[in-house]
Amino acid sequence: MEQDKIDVTRATPVADIAGAPATAPLQRRGAPIWLQLLLSLIVIVGALSAAALVNGTANSLLANVGLRLPMLTASADPAAPATGPGGAPRQGGGQGAGGAPGGRGASRTAVVVAQPAVTGTINNALTAIGEGSAIQSVTISSASGGTLVSVDVKPGDKVAAGARLATLDSGTQQNAYDRARLAAEDADATLARTQTLAKSSSVSAAALATAQLAADQARIALNDAKLNLDQRTITTPVSGTVGLIKVTPGNLINAQTVVTTVEDSSQILVNFWVAERYSSQIAVGATVAATSSALPGKTFTGVVSAVDNKIDPASRTLQVQATLPNPDGSIKSGMSFTVDMTFPGETFPSVDPLSIQWSNQGAYVWKIVDGKVKKGMVEIIQRNTDGVLVTGDVQPGDSVVTQGVLQLADNAPVRLLDQGQGAAAAAPATGGADASPAAQTPPFGGGKRKGGGQGASSSQAPTTATGG
Repeated sequence: MEQDKIDVTRATPVADIAGAPATAPLQRRGAPIWLQLLLSLIVIVGALSAAALVNGTANSLLANVGLRLPMLTASADPAAPATGPGGAPRQGGGQGAGGAPGGRGASRTAVVVAQPAVTGTINNALTAIGEGSAIQSVTISSASGGTLVSVDVKPGDKVAAGARLATLDSGTQQNAYDRARLAAEDADATLARTQTLAKSSSVSAAALATAQLAADQARIALNDAKLNLDQRTITTPVSGTVGLIKVTPGNLINAQTVVTTVEDSSQILVNFWVAERYSSQIAVGATVAATSSALPGKTFTGVVSAVDNKIDPASRTLQVQATLPNPDGSIKSGMSFTVDMTFPGETFPSVDPLSIQWSNQGAYVWKIVDGKVKKGMVEIIQRNTDGVLVTGDVQPGDSVVTQGVLQLADNAPVRLLDQGQGAAAAAPATGGADASPAAQTPPFGGGKRKGGGQGASSSQAPTTATGG
């Protein structure tokens, strides 16, 4: 076991793979920490410098931490002259690709699409479904029972008030009437004799009073007999058109048996219900327009003839009656109608639905005032398919932004898209012979420039640079 032990202090050094002696100090893998930090700082500064070339925000960040690079500072300053090497003016102008002088950090004019706010009206019309009925409708029935002897009318006949429609057997009632008539005549004769004798004081006053009472009772009995006899004839109390006959002659009918119906359809009553918000706007005499699917292409004009005195608490509706003229009888009782009414209504500004934006304060829109946008807080009244009715800091006629709203800020300058295109087409080219087409007709700025190019997304007039 002792032979297997190795004395490390006396062991022979062994060379490493690279040929260096084993006794050489151990080398640290990788670069030192301070070198890594320095390289990282250089990379960060370089990245920020590169970003500042296309974005003014990064250049401002470098300035805040005390790092101001000369070329970045010169390009970020809109007032710095565009110079080339040696202080000579730079050819082609000093506008970056951002479209604004001095790079993207400068403010630029947003291109938007706007529409004027218009006036919208609500609660100015209603449409309801109603049911028509005749102005007068009477169900004719028998007042007493008996055998139906005859029916004197046909369905569809025009009858006047008091016309006879049917007759019951009346033999018994006729006999009772004849007896009552004879009794009344006898009582009248007795009363006349008693009155003559009373003038000569041949009868007492009591006898005269008895004769008068007998005559009055006989007259009442005659009236009762005549009434019973008249009830054997069935008549109509109103003028109108006869409906279907419900009975046939020879049948034994009871009291209250329906014989037919008579309706006066010279005018039609239409009953319909409206929401309670219209209750204050509907009055007797208001004009209505009614149409029926049974009579396509025809519109009937009438007036409101009656308004109920209360709101139905279950449906929150108000019942209204309108009267329609029907001289030719084309409208039948029971037809359904679509009733339309118009009112003055309430007016509000109406804006495009795309213009409505939201914030923690509520809904708002962007208004264009003197070439700048201003936030107008609004309250939505009603959303329609063609616009949104609002109230607040918007008036009819105000120019409201509908497209490009996400790039806007309060008091930011804007330009309408159609106006920019028209200015670009009409702008004259004033550059020299070497002026590029982009310099002659700027796509958005509409400005003039000599000897220089313009960025593709320019929104302001480029800086004028003269050639050296």
